[in-house]
Amino acid sequence: MADNGDWRSRRWDATHRRIYDTAMRLFQEKGFEQVSIGELVAAAEVSVPTFYAHFPSKEHVVMQLPTAEEIAALIATQPADLPLGERLRQVAPAYFASWTPEVREATLARWRLIAATPSLRMRAATFERTTANYVADAIPAASGGALSSAEAIVVNAYLAAYTAALIAWGECNGERELEEIVSEAFDALRGGTGT
Repeated sequence: MADNGDWRSRRWDATHRRIYDTAMRLFQEKGFEQVSIGELVAAAEVSVPTFYAHFPSKEHVVMQLPTAEEIAALIATQPADLPLGERLRQVAPAYFASWTPEVREATLARWRLIAATPSLRMRAATFERTTANYVADAIPAASGGALSSAEAIVVNAYLAAYTAALIAWGECNGERELEEIVSEAFDALRGGTGT
């Protein structure tokens, strides 16, 4: 039975990868808005229900949300006694350090597409708010309760700066280091210029 489960998992992963690779190729060739779900599933040789079993929407192929568990694990890497803004500043480079060259390349490809597609730039704000909620849930407040209004504003500001930095990275086609752009965005929140 274990072999059967492994086979199903490998098949699921292979189908997921084929849909993703096909979608990204089509989006890059034709533009995100010009590719229909019907065209995408035909090119990937899957059914429409299979596509939706793997991705909730066409946008989710490009904008991949971390899970709440992944966010919680990242937040847990930072000392709880650091000021909230500093904890958030340190999470980003820790996250980037975990990327393989392939993950970095795929992430840049997605953010190039997002930066070049107005509808995806708009949707990025929705994904940003969802991620901010995961961060807010992962950070235990000093009182052990929910974040204060001020702390929630700090989380949302850092996530907005992070998203803006990713878009800038996509716009420059990775010619500048993501870490540098994110650091500058975070510096701006502190009133600094990054220089």
